[in-house]
This record gives sequence, C-alpha cells and structure tokens, in this order.
Amino acid sequence: MGRMVADIDPAGEYGRKVGERLRAIRRQKRMSLQEVEAASDHEFKASVLGAYERGERAISVPRLQRLARFYSVPVDQLLPGNAMPDFGTGGGEAIDLTDSRQAQTVLGSIIIDLTRLDALAGPEADMLNRYLSMIQVQRQDFNGRVLTIRRDDLQAIAAILGTDVDSTPARLDDLGLRRVKPSDS
Repeated sequence: MGRMVADIDPAGEYGRKVGERLRAIRRQKRMSLQEVEAASDHEFKASVLGAYERGERAISVPRLQRLARFYSVPVDQLLPGNAMPDFGTGGGEAIDLTDSRQAQTVLGSIIIDLTRLDALAGPEADMLNRYLSMIQVQRQDFNGRVLTIRRDDLQAIAAILGTDVDSTPARLDDLGLRRVKPSDS
C-alpha cells in the first residue's frame, strides 16, 4: 500500500511553508486578503486565501496556477524554497525593494518602473522584460511595480539597449523607465 501524505508530512509542514510563500508574495504586492478577493472578482475569497496562507487548507495545483497568474509570478515561486532551485539567492531570502531604506542601501542603483515597461513593445522591450524577470526570480521580488537595478546588472542592460554602461541611465530615461529615487525626508 502507498504511503499517505500524513505519513510523509505528519505535521503539515509543507502546507505551512506553501502558505508562508503565498503570504509573502501577497504582501510584496501590497495587497490585503480583501483586496485580492475584490481584484480577482471574488475568485479567491479572503477567508479561503487566509486558510491557505496559514497552512490550514491545501491548495490544488490548478488553483495555485491561477493564483500565480493573478499575482503575475511564475508558479514555482509560490512553492517553498526546498521545492525549487536556489538561483543564488542564499536560502531564498526575499528582498523588498519597495522599501526605500533597503533600496537606498544598494549603491549606484537605478529604479526601473515595471508598469511602464509593460506598455513598451518591440524586441528591445521583450529582451529587457525577460532579463528583468530573471532578476525578480533571483531576488524573489515580485511587487510588480518597480525593480532596483544594481550597478552589476547595467552591463547586461546596456547590451540589451545597444548602449554603453555610462549611457544606459539616460537611455532608460528616454524610454520613460527610470524612476527617480525618493528623496530622504
């Protein structure tokens, strides 16, 4: 007779970890449970999503896929770190780059407005979008609005945009993608 899930994970540890990932992604999106329910046209009820996040209820694979699509993240990012490859993130730590204190500690950083990138079309925009998506996966950063680019990433972005590294910030400005850092208040 096959092993039952309760035998493999008697305490529901995996379900709890899935729930933690779901909550982390929702919070990176800066959404409450009620906002998810409203924005999803009630597909994801606040009470049910809360139960998933607490690990009290198991989420089906098709529903997990729809939730990933709703959050605009790869489905594997909704699973715990031990169920996916470590893309060099050092244990899957999430870096919240919407927190201006964290973003400002990244020296020489450029903030890209991802919402404006979605409005651009063409091969250059497609390649830039793919590269920035890879950075989001590496950093576990799926807020979907902005992404802080580090100086090390500029060389690749310069190649995508067909400029040298020093001209890349100006080219991003021309495209309307560069967001000015918030001033210290």
